[in-house]
Amino acid sequence: MDAATNARNDDLKRQWTDQFVAVNPDRIELKRFVGIVGRVVTVNWNNRAVIDFQDGGWYDIAASEDYLKMLPKEEGLAKYKNENSAQVIPEKQG
Repeated sequence: MDAATNARNDDLKRQWTDQFVAVNPDRIELKRFVGIVGRVVTVNWNNRAVIDFQDGGWYDIAASEDYLKMLPKEEGLAKYKNENSAQVIPEKQG
């Protein structure tokens, strides 16, 4: 990778990592996430935000305001149901 590509990825990581987000409801491919607050875990090398939508899975969505809207931290904390989706479920684990 060249320096410009690395710099762009680093900028996106600084901008999006640990932000609370909502999806753009006009994007048909993101309809299933409408009304759910997610937390950006990181930005991958494809410049896609890796998001925890509180259901145990992480999803990669373009790290762009065309797809995602950053929420104020207070609003995100109030609506985000858990800090870590990888929680212990004793009845499902031996």
